[in-house]
Amino acid sequence: MDWKTLEALLSGVNKYSTVFGRIWLSVVFVFRVMVFVVAAERVWIDDQKDFDCNTRQPGCANACYDHFFPVSHTRLWALQLIFITCPSFMVVLHVAYREERERKYRITHGENARLYDNTGQKHGGLWWTYLLSLFFKTAIEVAFLYLLHLIYNNFDLPRRVMCDLWPCPNQVDCYNSRPTEKRVFTYFMVGASAVCIVLNVCEIFYLIAIRVLRISHRGGLHASPKKRCSEPDWNGVLKKTTCSVRSAFYTKEKPSPEPQFLRPFNPRSKWSYVVLNSAPI
Repeated sequence: MDWKTLEALLSGVNKYSTVFGRIWLSVVFVFRVMVFVVAAERVWIDDQKDFDCNTRQPGCANACYDHFFPVSHTRLWALQLIFITCPSFMVVLHVAYREERERKYRITHGENARLYDNTGQKHGGLWWTYLLSLFFKTAIEVAFLYLLHLIYNNFDLPRRVMCDLWPCPNQVDCYNSRPTEKRVFTYFMVGASAVCIVLNVCEIFYLIAIRVLRISHRGGLHASPKKRCSEPDWNGVLKKTTCSVRSAFYTKEKPSPEPQFLRPFNPRSKWSYVVLNSAPI
């Protein structure tokens, strides 16, 4: 698989990403893939051939080069770029799975039936898949940075190394080709990898924060009070009461009822009545 195929596949992931994911993809292609393909790969070309030792003993230079540079920078970076892009394919596969389920659902229930509002919307299982892909990418970035630091102490490339391995006859001096240029590219690629780690962490916190806010908003809508206390009343008079179990709300004080004539006061006189439930004068 070449770099163009990898770029085409990752471009499909871009439409499901957040703003941090789009920035991460731009950093990967502009500051890592492009620099690796255009410049860095040419700096390390024929690196072992240019590794020179002050001895003519056969095999000495090869043994010393293998000891001090066990893994080439370019091959390690190529492996890193492949590994950090693999978790993004989890999102693509999950979306493809949703689209297939949507297609089968429409065949069974009709063309207008929909199983998902949007197959690419990050909710439910797709949200967890996207979050896990971010954790995997961050872990891979950190692992490769630690591996590079472990192989090359402090990401440094010395100009001269002293080697006494067999089959060297004694301690010999070996010289690395273009050490300053290689050191600059190493620091640049390490810095770009650190930026990608920061973007992944920011996107993780962003997704979790959005999810928490959405759940809190739904909980606030479902937990409505028993009575709407802000509705207009007959006379607009408000009185403090406990109309909700959540907090102290306000309800309205009802106006005095109208006088009602119920029964005669004197049974002997049919024209005498008493007023019940009348308001005080």
